[in-house]
This record gives sequence, structure tokens and C-alpha cells, in this order.
Amino acid sequence: MFKKLEEVEKRFEELTRQMGDPAVLSDQSRFQKLAKERSDLGEIVADFREYRRTQEALADNREMMDKESDPEIVEMAGSEIPALEEKIADLEQRLRILLLPSDPNDEKNVILEIRAGTGGEEAALFAADLFRMYGRFAENNRWKVEILDQNATGLGGIKEVIALISGDHVYSQMKYESGVHRVQRVPTTEASGRIHTSAVTVAVLPEAEDIDVAIDEKDLRVDVFRASGPGGQGVNRTDSAVRLTHLPSGLVVACQDERSQHKNKARAMKILKSRLLDLETQKQANERTAARRSMVGSGDRSEKIRTYNYPQNRLTDHRINLSLYNLQQILDGRLGEMIDAVRMHYQAEALKTGDQSE
Repeated sequence: MFKKLEEVEKRFEELTRQMGDPAVLSDQSRFQKLAKERSDLGEIVADFREYRRTQEALADNREMMDKESDPEIVEMAGSEIPALEEKIADLEQRLRILLLPSDPNDEKNVILEIRAGTGGEEAALFAADLFRMYGRFAENNRWKVEILDQNATGLGGIKEVIALISGDHVYSQMKYESGVHRVQRVPTTEASGRIHTSAVTVAVLPEAEDIDVAIDEKDLRVDVFRASGPGGQGVNRTDSAVRLTHLPSGLVVACQDERSQHKNKARAMKILKSRLLDLETQKQANERTAARRSMVGSGDRSEKIRTYNYPQNRLTDHRINLSLYNLQQILDGRLGEMIDAVRMHYQAEALKTGDQSE
């Protein structure tokens, strides 16, 4: 591990030197590329240097205990040793995690898909709540949210919504949100005050770029139809909605949010490419491990990764057995604590198993 860390530090120093070269400074494209690589290495180099400083401090304290004759100095040196040893252990763990191969999709934007599952209208209302939660989380991270397609209900719920979230390292933050999210609460339509359980599926796909996925036109069937909406209002009277069927995979994507057939087709193509990229990613993961987790099940409430319990103000992630009792704050977009905990869990699992597919 330490040989690898030394190589990373040498590369970091070389990049620093290159960025000071007048020839590089005059070439903005090259300068930005080097600056990004240096920035990516910055955290691991800072931790490695802190690790070495802490090791040196520990060695100095131990030497003082062996050679110093003043009892007060010996006692002071000895009292600092446990904290230094704990810090070294923590830094070693951080460095091992930072050395894990990065997911090539981590820097990508994401296609977020939310669908109401078990629970009827209450599930659709919770789907709207989840979409609002992710929208506020994106806002807190200065990301941009663009709705690509949605199917709303007359009561303010969402049967399905597909959105593009773009910004800095969105996929690295969002990738573990995929799965079934269960809600336990008293619906607004429930007169008796009885708690209902509903489920919503969430899928987070890395946005595919043209370089990632190429689609041959002969493999596509394009159908156009008239858009529909709740209550018959705001509905196009032209065939502007578009349905794409990818014949080799059987994937079907439809978009009707825009009034332009051209725009709907472009949005549908963006979603289709991301789903095809996700299929390929899953295929590669299956080749690495037979126990690959399924992203989203049937939408049945038993296949859950999280439970949102309103009466107890509790959010529980069942994958890591963690409960937080600040549900309203989380629904307001303050998801960072839970997301960080889940990421750390999977990083620790990758360290233990050597499976880098996470």
C-alpha cells in the first residue's frame, strides 16, 4: 500500500511542476486536464502526508519515554500515544479506501427514475415526496434537475417521473439510492387514522454519453402517439409523444412531456442510452460476482432498502441497519449523513472481499 501511496505522491508533485510550466499555462485545455488530475489526487496525498507526520510524532513520543529522565515529560509523552495510535489506524483505513479503484461512472450525471409501487394513490403521493426530497438534495449540492418525463395523478401524486440530475460527481453520491423505498404513515385520505404501508421504486442510472453507447437506427422502432395527461387538461392534440423500442434488448422508452416530437425523441434517446449503459454495467458486474444485487425489484413492499416511518420520525436503511430520527429534515433534502453511511459500508465491504464492483 505504501509503495502505491509514494507513487501517487510523486505523480501529484509532477503535476504541480507541470502546471507551473509556461507552455502548459498557455494551453488552457491541457492545464485544466492536469489540474483535474491533481485535484483528484489531492485528498489521498494530504492524508498520506498527515499519516507520515503522525507516525513521526508517535516515534518521537516513544523515544522520549525511553530516553527522557524528567517524569513529567515521560508522562506527557505516554499520555499522547493512544490518541496518536488511534489516528494512525483511522488514517490507514481512509488511505485503503482512497486507494480502491474508482467507479468509472462516479463523475457522471444520473438519470433518476421514481415509480409508484404497492399502495395505489398513497404510493403515488410518496413518489412525489421522494422526488421533492431528491430535488432539494440536488439543490443543496448545486446540481441541476431536469424532468425528462412524468406521469402525474390528479391528486398531486406521481405514478412515474424520470429526471436528469447534472453536476459534480452526482453518480458517486446517488448510486446507492436504487431500490425499493417503503413508507409508513397515515394517508391524508384515511379518515380512521390507520397507518398504511406503501412502496416506491427508485433507480439511479449513470447518464450515457455517445462515447459510452452507440445505437444503430435499424435496431430502433419509433412510434409516435398523442400525449395524455390527468384530467384531460393541457394535452397535445398532435402526435408529439414518442415511444422508442430497442429491438435487440427489448427496452421500451416513451416521452410525452414536451410539445415537440423532436424534443421528446431526444429525451427518450437519452433515457434509452442510460438504460443500455446500465444493462452493460450490470452484465460486467455479474461476470465479477454471482451475488450481484438487483437494483429494483417488483415494487412489492417486502423488497425494501429503506423505511420512512412518519409516526416515529424515523428513516431506517435496512442494508446497514441504521436508523436516523430526523425524517422531516431528510425529506427536506438533508440526506448527506445517510448517504455517507451507506457509501462507507460498501467501501468497507469492498476492502474485506476484494470485490471492486462496488
